[in-house]
Amino acid sequence: MRVVHGALLIALASTSVGVAVAKEDAAAQPVASVDQLPRGQDVSDTVIELAGWVIAANDNHGYPFAVIDKAAAQVLVFGGDGKLRGAAPGLFGSAVGDHVAPGIAGLALREIPGRDRTTPAGRFVGGYGPSIDAGRVLWVDYDSAVSLHPTASGLPAERRDERLASPTPDDNRVTHGCINVSPAFYEQVIRSTFEKGGVFYILPDRDSIADTFPEFAESRADKNAG
Repeated sequence: MRVVHGALLIALASTSVGVAVAKEDAAAQPVASVDQLPRGQDVSDTVIELAGWVIAANDNHGYPFAVIDKAAAQVLVFGGDGKLRGAAPGLFGSAVGDHVAPGIAGLALREIPGRDRTTPAGRFVGGYGPSIDAGRVLWVDYDSAVSLHPTASGLPAERRDERLASPTPDDNRVTHGCINVSPAFYEQVIRSTFEKGGVFYILPDRDSIADTFPEFAESRADKNAG
């Protein structure tokens, strides 16, 4: 496992409540059962701190959770016990932004204006449920019609598999707002982890962390002040 993921686990272990272990034990344990992030790609300090705060504050209430970094095109998945289950690149809305356009859930994909093809930021409680045309899907936010699903093979012109495999996040903005991961990561990590639902924390593109996750921002400010 790469050093960045070892640092991630140690940081989480040192801040978690009830699932914490000693740093030397954490460093010796496997960090993630599935690691698809490009070699050499870092996980941001904000992602590490947010994941640690979720565990320490029990903000996930014991449910599995994901921390999703749109700017870095990363999806990190944790079990309800706080252990990192996997990390992988993701695809996100083609429009940069954090808003949800009113009534967007009632539009067909082709009807969504380009400016509104955003992946919203924030904390969402989601789970599996029916959809109109795609069967049972994992809804991140049902009201804004944002789901997390594997890349489909029916859109060759969008080169979604190639975008996921590229070493940088520069070409990972292509969807209508949904979050895509590789079929392998979806089957190995996403489906089993979120079978009974979970919490999704999506970092903002433009909004501030304080506006998006006010309790986390307050906790971080108190920690830095201390």
